[in-house]
Amino acid sequence: MKRILGRAAFFLLVLAIVAYTVFPFYWAIVSSLKGGAALFSADAWPSAPEWSNYTAVFQEQPFGRNILNSVIVAGSVVALSLCLGVTAAYALGRVAFRGRKALLLVILGVSMFPQVAVLSGLFELIRVLGLYNNLFGLTLSYLIFTLPFTVWVLTTYMREMPVELEEAAMMDGAGPFVVLTRIFLPLMGPAMATTGLLAFIAAWNEFLFALTFTLTDEMRTVPVAIALISGSSSFELPWGRIMAASVIVTVPLIVLVLVFQRRIVSGLTAGAVKG
Repeated sequence: MKRILGRAAFFLLVLAIVAYTVFPFYWAIVSSLKGGAALFSADAWPSAPEWSNYTAVFQEQPFGRNILNSVIVAGSVVALSLCLGVTAAYALGRVAFRGRKALLLVILGVSMFPQVAVLSGLFELIRVLGLYNNLFGLTLSYLIFTLPFTVWVLTTYMREMPVELEEAAMMDGAGPFVVLTRIFLPLMGPAMATTGLLAFIAAWNEFLFALTFTLTDEMRTVPVAIALISGSSSFELPWGRIMAASVIVTVPLIVLVLVFQRRIVSGLTAGAVKG
């Protein structure tokens, strides 16, 4: 009897967690199919879905270009974060030098600064470099919060790599670059997938820097584009179109999470050393 009650409690808890996490996305889909007074009704599904909200998002602003901007910026941020992070992680995790722990603490401390604390200084840097209203300026600014996290996580994974693999490769004449790219990198697939996914999500959802460092509609990313969706008057807030745009930009993230989750699960035992 206790076992049955325990199972029932467990399934009820799982059901509650699933409902808590899925309901906001479900309600966003429902709201995206409503318009006018129907937005204030609590129907489980609209009787007359307004699919025009999805087409209006692309017709009234360059939303397709905004999505492309987010893909370019988030993709470049992930690429740079992983390339710089894995090399820094090798130095911090496998090379013994004075001040290594202090440097790791500094990297961790940088990631704790709120964005608004570095906004003014970063704006001056972007302006001096001539990167204002430029996608590369967003990429450069996003590295402030993605690179420290990437370095810290990859350093932890790098320290767990078997030292026997590194010693065997060096005995065969391999240098540090060969050891990193040929030996360690294939074994770090799960870590690379995890940190890359988190960096992509952080860059995709970033709002403050994208709002500050871009000026024209053609250069904005999706969070800013959604926030600037306006109605026919200053007193109208088009929730239907806002929710439609939110659903459109959330679906790619869900797909990415599912794809990378499979990659992580399949690569957890890759490169295991039997001993």
